Amino acid sequence: MLEKVRIRLPLGRPRTRPGAVAADKAYSSRGNRTYLRKRNIKAVIPEKKDQAANRKKKGSGGGRPVSHDSDLYKERNTVERLINKLKAWRGIATRYDKTPESYLAGLHLRASMIWIDDLLKATE
Repeated sequence: MLEKVRIRLPLGRPRTRPGAVAADKAYSSRGNRTYLRKRNIKAVIPEKKDQAANRKKKGSGGGRPVSHDSDLYKERNTVERLINKLKAWRGIATRYDKTPESYLAGLHLRASMIWIDDLLKATE
């Protein structure tokens, strides 16, 4: 999933490794955290209550509690609002497109529409 992530800075080639990944509790699995740790990416994912209980039940063999940067996690709200704006377009929300290429083209089109709409609102 993260293989296609590209981060564009003002200069140089695109980076393929973000500094941190913020996700909700649905992505707090050991496998996701291990993958991010191997790539030296900070995981900003809260731990599920049942996972914390299982870890505590194992005692010292359960490992350390996961670290969680609550300030960085709060910034995830901005991304969630963008996703909601993207999904307001029915074709994206329902995945009518059969190929990944056409779905990505729809995402680009919808993102362009949002960008233009924001530009028009800013000039008013």
